[in-house]
Amino acid sequence: MADTDSLLAEALAKIAEADTLDLLDQHRVAFLGKKGSISALMKTLGGMSPEERSEAGARFNALRTEVADAIAARKVALEGAALEAKLASETLDLSLPAPDAATGSVHPVSQVMDELAEIFADMGFAVATGPEIEDDWHNFTALNMPESHPARAMHDTFYFPDADEQGRSMLLRTHTSPVQIRSMLKEGAPLRIIAPGRVYRSDSDATHTPMFHQIEGLVIDKGIHLGHLKWTLETFLKAFFERDDIVLRLRPSYFPFTEPSVEVDVGYSMEKGRRVVGGSGDDEGHAWMEVLGSGMVNRKVIEFGGLDPDEWQGFAFGTGVDRLAMLKYGMDDLRAFFDGDLRWMKHYGFAALDVPTLSGGVGVSA
Repeated sequence: MADTDSLLAEALAKIAEADTLDLLDQHRVAFLGKKGSISALMKTLGGMSPEERSEAGARFNALRTEVADAIAARKVALEGAALEAKLASETLDLSLPAPDAATGSVHPVSQVMDELAEIFADMGFAVATGPEIEDDWHNFTALNMPESHPARAMHDTFYFPDADEQGRSMLLRTHTSPVQIRSMLKEGAPLRIIAPGRVYRSDSDATHTPMFHQIEGLVIDKGIHLGHLKWTLETFLKAFFERDDIVLRLRPSYFPFTEPSVEVDVGYSMEKGRRVVGGSGDDEGHAWMEVLGSGMVNRKVIEFGGLDPDEWQGFAFGTGVDRLAMLKYGMDDLRAFFDGDLRWMKHYGFAALDVPTLSGGVGVSA
């Protein structure tokens, strides 16, 4: 009995004096470990008689329980004291600004889409959309492109193996022009729309990708002529590039869905290795560059749209959104638009609040 009392007193005294968690753990091992003094007492029970073992076992278990409880209580006290000391020494200044949270950025294509929508909305154009999986009638036939036209070839167009319920071949649209037919059939005339969206062609290099973005415009009204087209394109390009010195050159061309057709060139110069749109291409140090195709809507296309070409006339134009972004913001490889490289996005991406407005500027200065 005296041995357990003295051992308990010794254990309680050392536990109470322990001022660190490491020292407390050393005492735990010394008393309760496999080779500890209390564990040694428990091993002596094997040499006792049943009566002695019953009486001694109760005392030894009570000793072990009391020491274990004392160690647990002291550990809680030491941990609490350590926390109090840490809180006292490590203060938080709530007046400091919060750290910047990770934010994404707007892709240049999305930004330019918004810029174009803002510019054309100011000129009275509505945004029209259509399916990206299209039938060959809307994509080709209704746009005066016969079955012998090269654009219908498999090497240019992604066809699906199945036809629709009317037996028409299905494909990924090669331009947004089918939206023009769908809009005429649905809305009639007069009509003033732009049709932005994804298009697909079997082509891939530094300036072409199998999927890219296009915007087309269509105006159908009475008394429309080529002068209206030129003014619209000139106003659009000046607003987009945010320069008043944009000079256009219209060159005769051929498109099956317009007649007459014109390619639209703009003057540009080379500055620090990049093309900068502005000025006349005939000026010294300048040249001409084609940026879009356009023309007066072909009579057959107006008929396919359900309208009388003797009563209604119109013009149409189209250009690549990705190419416009490259010209305005100094990008030199179209494939990088779709690589998913975060470094590229951090360099060329736009903040979510960079919303284009005509009063505040449709873009960011190059």
